[in-house]
Amino acid sequence: MTDLHPTIAKVTERIVERSRLRRRHYLDLIERGRDAGTNRAQLSCGNLAHGFAASGEDKPVIRTGQAMNIGIVTAYNDMLSAHQPYGRYPEQIKIAAREVGATAQVAGGVPAMCDGVTQGQAGMDLSLFSRDTIAMGTAVALSHAMFEGALLLGICDKIVPGLLIGALRFGHLPTILIPAGPMPSGLANKEKVRIRQLYAEGKVGREELLESESASYHGAGTCTFYGTANSNQMMMEMMGLHMPAASFVNPGTKLRTELTRAAVHRVASIGWDSEDYRPLGHCVDEKAIVNAMIGLMATGGSTNQAIHLPAIARAAGISIDWTDLAEISDVVPLLARVYPNGSGDVNHFHAAGGISFVIRELLDAGLLHRDIMTVARADLTDYGKEPVLENEALTWKDVPESRDENMLRPASNPFQPDGGMKLLQGNLGRCVMKVSAVDKERWTIEAPAAVFHDQDDVLRAFKAGELERDVVVVVRFQGPRANGMPELHKLTPALGVLQDRGFKVALLTDGRMSGASGKVPAAIHLSPEALGGGPIGRLRDGDMVRVCAESGVVEALVEAAEWDAREQPSAPPPPYDTGRELFALFRHHSDLAEQGASAMLAAMESEL
Repeated sequence: MTDLHPTIAKVTERIVERSRLRRRHYLDLIERGRDAGTNRAQLSCGNLAHGFAASGEDKPVIRTGQAMNIGIVTAYNDMLSAHQPYGRYPEQIKIAAREVGATAQVAGGVPAMCDGVTQGQAGMDLSLFSRDTIAMGTAVALSHAMFEGALLLGICDKIVPGLLIGALRFGHLPTILIPAGPMPSGLANKEKVRIRQLYAEGKVGREELLESESASYHGAGTCTFYGTANSNQMMMEMMGLHMPAASFVNPGTKLRTELTRAAVHRVASIGWDSEDYRPLGHCVDEKAIVNAMIGLMATGGSTNQAIHLPAIARAAGISIDWTDLAEISDVVPLLARVYPNGSGDVNHFHAAGGISFVIRELLDAGLLHRDIMTVARADLTDYGKEPVLENEALTWKDVPESRDENMLRPASNPFQPDGGMKLLQGNLGRCVMKVSAVDKERWTIEAPAAVFHDQDDVLRAFKAGELERDVVVVVRFQGPRANGMPELHKLTPALGVLQDRGFKVALLTDGRMSGASGKVPAAIHLSPEALGGGPIGRLRDGDMVRVCAESGVVEALVEAAEWDAREQPSAPPPPYDTGRELFALFRHHSDLAEQGASAMLAAMESEL
């Protein structure tokens, strides 16, 4: 068995040491939760009767308290394509639970925002903080003390992190996340990008653009590009919180149904009365969090996880930062090229060997912690196998070699020797850049700044021809405290057009860029943010700015005395419509992006 890479071992040990006190406090919390807290045995007769009053045929079993009752927390809605398949899951889960003598109840529902619908709209200002809303909704669902296990139904951007953060407060419960799978492939991604850029140039109209988008996003299931939603699924595999290789099996298939059934049977077998107790809070430990980082780098995953992973870790009493991510990225090779980092989508990735292949390769190369407590197996080894049906029975088989080396490569022959994310720092603060889809010749951009406070102003300047030059487009007052840190995805086509015209172009922002960020270098999540005095506020139009992923630098090339003397600009008025004002509490008290951009977690930790 290959020894663990020394850098991964070093980073893991550093995280363990940094987290020691908070992790101990967290483990004490979940031990109390099992023995004296959210425990059905503690309920009065009146409490219990309320809990099973409407449980139908399961009422006698729930009443006895002799079998596991599984709490289902669902993010179902039928507007969001990724979550529409979950509509019938609760009934399927209840049937599967009865097969093993258990019961199941829908403990609660949580909101499921679609960033694809709100992208570039006012509703996007709610997006990041919907994660904390989901976490609190999950906690409300599980707070009834009716459950000895949990199943979490969610896939997309803020939804999986929110479900997991909430469930970790009930970390004494064995918990499995159940995906629903990606929609079948539609319009080729390269063609979709081409039409988006033609629209940005005014060469095709809205009807042609809508037809293209409809051909790409066309049915039930997760969007097929490798953005935040599918990066979430990858991380759950790397942390051992799914049934092995459940992530990318399409909805409505027999294999998908059997994987869900297997998850129900499995959670029923790992409760605290069994000989194989696997509580969520012990599954999500320092090594599991490091594994999620490693998977992110090996697959070129979403930059949004640089915010979500620190938040997930905090909920389990673990502290990580972007330096940890950067050092992991330096030693983990890029094994996958999934759109926007390549031409194929997650269906092609899965067909080529998918997450099972990646896990096996990383394990064999000593680049992944094997010895973690997964929900399904003794360690991570069997997550390097793929599920198949043999005579209608679910089983897992060894993964062959990559079926498509344009999509997926072994660790001995990676696409590049390091991972897909870089840490940049300098007199403008700290930020991250996803480089897996950026040509290396564009890893360094030095150009005059064009400063904006709103992404719509950038697009107006583009249409007016004011950005036809080498330029670092600066969009500030986009941080969590300013306006909820919306993604700036709708800038991608315009910036891509400028780059294709031969200009040196980069984006610099204290906001987020979509998990589908692509070929234009984007230095994002700049922290500290402009609101409150972050140095990005000192930038002026025409300042030379250097953004360099090669040397890890983001800096304004301004004489120090002048730089220090500059005053901060006035902030735009706070957002007030489409419900954004209801999230003022989150904005006012959010902490830094590198810490997870969460008012909820910051307040929670202040009570420790």
